[in-house]
Amino acid sequence: MAVEQSHGTDQCKKVDDGITRVFQLFGKRWTGPIVAVLMAQPVHFADLRRAIPGISERMLSDRLTELGAAGLLVREVDEGPPLRVSYRLTESGKALGPALRELGAWAQVHLREGWQSGGEC
Repeated sequence: MAVEQSHGTDQCKKVDDGITRVFQLFGKRWTGPIVAVLMAQPVHFADLRRAIPGISERMLSDRLTELGAAGLLVREVDEGPPLRVSYRLTESGKALGPALRELGAWAQVHLREGWQSGGEC
């Protein structure tokens, strides 16, 4: 006979608030690759889209807006002609470099080749 054990919710370990906030942003498809591309240098919108195969203009625009609202990048407009928009990481965005490199190294060792989630489009 199995004995049911109960305990209060105060005994359950809570997820760290920082981890929750990070994955609310970086848990979305495309966010990591966008930041990774911007690590090297500022990039124009069209070049950023070409650097990330499969991303739509709308999705790229949405993710860039979210990253800007989070304080990780800034949008810069060159009035031209022609008018060109580029994006660059803020100091906060650049500070993600070591963490992204570590995640990439971890994936090379521990995440099997070809794995993909069925995440959002």
